[in-house]
Amino acid sequence: MEILSQLINIVDQNPESILVMRQQTEQRLPAHQHDKAQLLLVYGGIAYLQTDTKDFYIPSNHYIWIPKNYPHNLMFNTQDLYIINIYFPDEKADSFYDELGIYPVSKLLAEMLSFSEKWQGDYYKGSWEFEFLLTLKGVLSKENLKKFSIQLPTTDDQRLNAIIDSFRNRLNENLSLDIIARQSGMSVRSLTRLFQTKLHITFVQYLKMLRIIRAMELIKDTDLNMTEIAYEIGYSNISAFSNNFHQLTNMRPTEFKLK
Repeated sequence: MEILSQLINIVDQNPESILVMRQQTEQRLPAHQHDKAQLLLVYGGIAYLQTDTKDFYIPSNHYIWIPKNYPHNLMFNTQDLYIINIYFPDEKADSFYDELGIYPVSKLLAEMLSFSEKWQGDYYKGSWEFEFLLTLKGVLSKENLKKFSIQLPTTDDQRLNAIIDSFRNRLNENLSLDIIARQSGMSVRSLTRLFQTKLHITFVQYLKMLRIIRAMELIKDTDLNMTEIAYEIGYSNISAFSNNFHQLTNMRPTEFKLK
C-alpha cells in the first residue's frame, strides 16, 4: 500500500502538470485511481488492465485511455514489455476522453512519441513540451480509430469462476457447451443462463476470446508457428483461427507477430 500511496502522490501532487512516466510499476499495485486521466502505451507484449467489471487486454503497439478517477490495476507477464504512461490534468474536452478505450498506435502518434522519447517528469503550462503533449492528447480523439474489442467480463460468482478455471488451461481440447456442462454437473440450459446472467456473454463468445488471448500470448512468448499455435488453442482449421483472430483484434495473426 505504501508503493500505491507514493504513485498516487507522484501523479496528483502537481494538479496542473502533464506527467510522463516510463517505470513499470502499476503491475504490482492493487486497484487504484488518480485525479488525472491516463494515456498508457504498450510495446513488445500484452498488458492486462483489470477494472471492477472487465479484464482488458492491451496488445503491443496499442494504447489505452483511462479517464480520471477510474479504478484500475495494470499487470503483464513478459519482461520484454515496455510501457509509457502520460497523465493529463482534467480539462474540458469531447466525450472521447470520458470513456475507457483501447486503440492502435497510429503512424502520427508513433512519430510524436518518438520525438518525445526522452521526456520524463512533470511539464507545465507555458512550456512548449506541455503544448506538444496537449496536442498529442488532442490527436487521439481526431483519428477515429476502431476500438480493440477483447474485453473479458468478470464475476464474483464462485461457481462460474470454478467452471472457467476448469477449462482455461485446456483450450486445445474440444470444449463444447455440452461437454463443459456435463463435466460441471449442469444442464446446457443452466450453464447457458449462468453465462448470460453473470457475464452477459455467451459461452461460445467467452471461449473464443479466451482462445485468441492465449494465441496472442503464444505469438509473443514462443517460437511456435501459426499452425502450431492454432492447434494449441483448439483450432484444427488455420483459416478459421485467422478469421476469428482478425474479427477480435482487427489484425491477422501474422500482422500481430510483427507488431
